[in-house]
This record gives sequence, structure tokens and C-alpha cells, in this order.
Amino acid sequence: MPIFPASAETLVTDATDKKPSRIQMRNRRLILDAALDVFSRDGYGGSTLDAIANGAGLSKPNLLYYFDGKKEIYVTLLSQLLETWLDPLIELDPEGDPVEELLSYVRHKLDMALEMPAESKLFAGEMLQGAPRMADHLNNELKPLFDRKCQIIQDWIDAGRLAPVDPPHLIFSIWSSTQHYADFGAQVAALLDAKDPAQGAHAHLEQMFRRLLQPAPV
Repeated sequence: MPIFPASAETLVTDATDKKPSRIQMRNRRLILDAALDVFSRDGYGGSTLDAIANGAGLSKPNLLYYFDGKKEIYVTLLSQLLETWLDPLIELDPEGDPVEELLSYVRHKLDMALEMPAESKLFAGEMLQGAPRMADHLNNELKPLFDRKCQIIQDWIDAGRLAPVDPPHLIFSIWSSTQHYADFGAQVAALLDAKDPAQGAHAHLEQMFRRLLQPAPV
């Protein structure tokens, strides 16, 4: 949901201002928050600039002052999301305890899925379409980081500090098992019949991945 009250604002068009004004920054945030709601609900194809502008409390011409069109809003939103989601993976410390580093990553990913379900669904929707608007970001940003972290995991395995697993598929398993609680949240809530749909998720995932990752005693 938007983090600021949605209300129309007068555009600030002083061309001498190189740094965005507070109102400009606020309106961009309003647009992106509204776009998240619209895109995650209606998908890219079903979303309209009118719906985004209405959700932001701005006119369509005001919206187009900040963004060239729907695609730019969508790519900006997903790029920011990708950057946020990559932070816990970036923090994976090659000098740390391998099992604890990876379990910390699992916890971070689950927390993010539970706290950002709309963002998770938005990203999943783009991937299900074949990533037509995010392919460059996946190849240029995610792939190099993914390869580096897979190598760290392989180094831990080679040193006997981690059970032998396939590093790429380990990361895929972490992503799929944590984001399930966001992407299939309605199913989880219905089947658990609990006030907290993710009740027990942390304990279960930690137990599962700890057993998978713990190296055999020497």
C-alpha cells in the first residue's frame, strides 16, 4: 500500500533544479506504490496508466511528467525490487560459518516474502511470462552475482565445511520454498486454517535446510 497519503500535487517544473524536489520525490514514490498495487493485481497487460494515476491521486498528465509510460514504471519497480531482494544474497559472507550463513539467507528470504507479498507476486508474474521486460537485468545484474555466490558455496563444499549439494539448485530451492508463502499465500492460509499463514514456516525451513547442509562429522 502507498506509504504516503494519496493526493493531487502541483507539478514542480523549475528547469534550474537539478536535484528532484521533495514533491517530485514524493510523487514518484506515490506512483510506484500505486503501480505495485495495480500490476500485482491486474498483471502488466491488464494494467493501465489511468488506474495507476488514480491510485496515486495524480492526473495522468502529472504521471507522465515523471515516467514516459507504463513500461518505464514497471521496469523501474522491478529493478528496485530486484536490488532489494539481492541484498541478503550479497551479504553472504565467504568467511562466515557456511551453514549459518545460508540459514540466515533462508530467514531473510522468508521474511521478505511475508512482508512483501505483492512485490513477490509481481516478480513471479514477470518470470512466468518469460521475463520479456527484465531479461537484461537478469543477465547483467543477477547472473554475475549468482555465479559468484555459487562459487562460494562450492568452495565451502570442497573444503568439507558444507554437505555436498548442487549450488545453483540449492539457491533455487531457497527461493522457491520461501517465496511460496507469498506467491501462494491464499492457498497457504486456506490449508493451514491459522491466523498466521506462515506459522511454523521459519522452524520448518531451518530444520530442513540445516539437515541438508550440515556436513557429516569427521
